Amino acid sequence: MTITGNYEVLHEPGHAPVKSWTRGVPFADNAKRQVLNMAQMPFIHKWVAIMPDVHLGKGATIGSVIPTIGAVIPAAVGVDLGCGMMAAKTTLSAADLPDSLELMRSAIEKAVPHGITFGGRDKGSWGDPPADVLEKWLLLSAGFQRLCDKHPFLKNSNNLKQLGTLGTGNHFIEVCLDEDQAVWVMLHSGSRGVGNKIGTHFIEQAKKEMERWFIHLPDKDLAYIPEGSQHFRDYVEAVAWAQDFAQANREVMMARTLQAIREVLPKAFSADVEAVNCHHNYISREHHYDKDVWVTRKGAVSARAGEMGIIPGSMGAKSYIVRGLGNEESFCSCSHGAGRVMSRTEAKRRVSMEEHKRAVAGVECRTDDSVIDETPSAYKPIEKVMAAQSDLVEIVHTLKQVLCVKG
Repeated sequence: MTITGNYEVLHEPGHAPVKSWTRGVPFADNAKRQVLNMAQMPFIHKWVAIMPDVHLGKGATIGSVIPTIGAVIPAAVGVDLGCGMMAAKTTLSAADLPDSLELMRSAIEKAVPHGITFGGRDKGSWGDPPADVLEKWLLLSAGFQRLCDKHPFLKNSNNLKQLGTLGTGNHFIEVCLDEDQAVWVMLHSGSRGVGNKIGTHFIEQAKKEMERWFIHLPDKDLAYIPEGSQHFRDYVEAVAWAQDFAQANREVMMARTLQAIREVLPKAFSADVEAVNCHHNYISREHHYDKDVWVTRKGAVSARAGEMGIIPGSMGAKSYIVRGLGNEESFCSCSHGAGRVMSRTEAKRRVSMEEHKRAVAGVECRTDDSVIDETPSAYKPIEKVMAAQSDLVEIVHTLKQVLCVKG
């Protein structure tokens, strides 16, 4: 490993280099091996860039920026297509919030479906979608019909019924305070079940193509789709639609969350200031180092010069509104969060409820067994993650949550 500037370089003979912004944060050996496997692919442009929230994923490491020419790797994009963040600064201040935020959390939980199938009822989806969801769906329905004409299996996916819903895992809605005690609303979610179906389908199609052409890979989940093929055109079209769905999903949830807050707060407020909406699981056609390339960001955010982004910490930790510095060596990217240091199973095994409650003290949130896997100690320290990427972004606002809704 060679240390150059603010990043380190991993390199194996005959493979593309790997530049990692991981100084001062854990970079597990299994994730390094996975990254070096990715660097073996013959269509990598220049190098693979690794963000400080890096950790083991399926096929491709989470926290990866993978520039390619002539092919894309569906498993590197993943199945939570278009997953990302949205944040809005309100005109409220901390003094406008009640001493107890329990009613506010309850109102948000009622306004935005979340969770998993429970007792025979999917409490994370709509029954009959309300008018605001139907209105947003009208902008997506024509594109969805075109996809269904090519891929009939999508007709039975959770599309409309999950538009405007949160999901589970690390997806969340938070009310936060910034360094000036201004109130922000921030949320994290993606394209839900329909995006998962799209991603899973094309991952399987790529694997079948590798078998068909007897192509041997260092990891079967690195199966790729060559540009120019029908699968490639279909994949790019489907991912673009899923990214639009994901953004629309966040917009519906943000509007519903703000309305829920209005219903429990006596003070009128607006929330159209410094809104930020960014993906962190997606592909993008971009120009880097004199070439038009496909950039796959899996758990990474675009950070072009002046571009605003969001880097959340774990529940109980700080989060950041950032401005990109346009660092070309990272392909103008930064981390999408803190990054896990424990698997969900490990966190449930190692962290007690007492430890979890201490870690989220001061945050209005659920403290039951179903959220232990999201406890702060399961993630890297966000302050160290930010220090490791000081040449990628500058901090504009530092947020600390006071309320957290988990799926």
